[in-house]
Amino acid sequence: MAAKLKKGDSVIVLAGKDKGKTGTIESVSPKTGKAVVGGVNMAVRHTRQSQTSQGGRLPQAMPIDLSNLAIVDANGKPTRVGFRMEGDKKVRFAKTTGDVIDA
Repeated sequence: MAAKLKKGDSVIVLAGKDKGKTGTIESVSPKTGKAVVGGVNMAVRHTRQSQTSQGGRLPQAMPIDLSNLAIVDANGKPTRVGFRMEGDKKVRFAKTTGDVIDA
């Protein structure tokens, strides 16, 4: 199945403690159905000091469920993603505007 949300997409959070926040997807895990969005769903991780890093309490973005994310269209509104064929290529498009997401 083709991925509706991919790395680098600009998304908005629909549900949870970070509802309404926007960010870009840093990584997607299709197996677990989760994605890491920069600046969203932050948690404090306690890390030990090493030769390369200082250590301490470092904020880290945690995975968020894909069902709680929606892609942002050209107008800045959340939209669903559809698929259509343009020539011999399958492309993603925003359901609200009909614009192609990835050219």
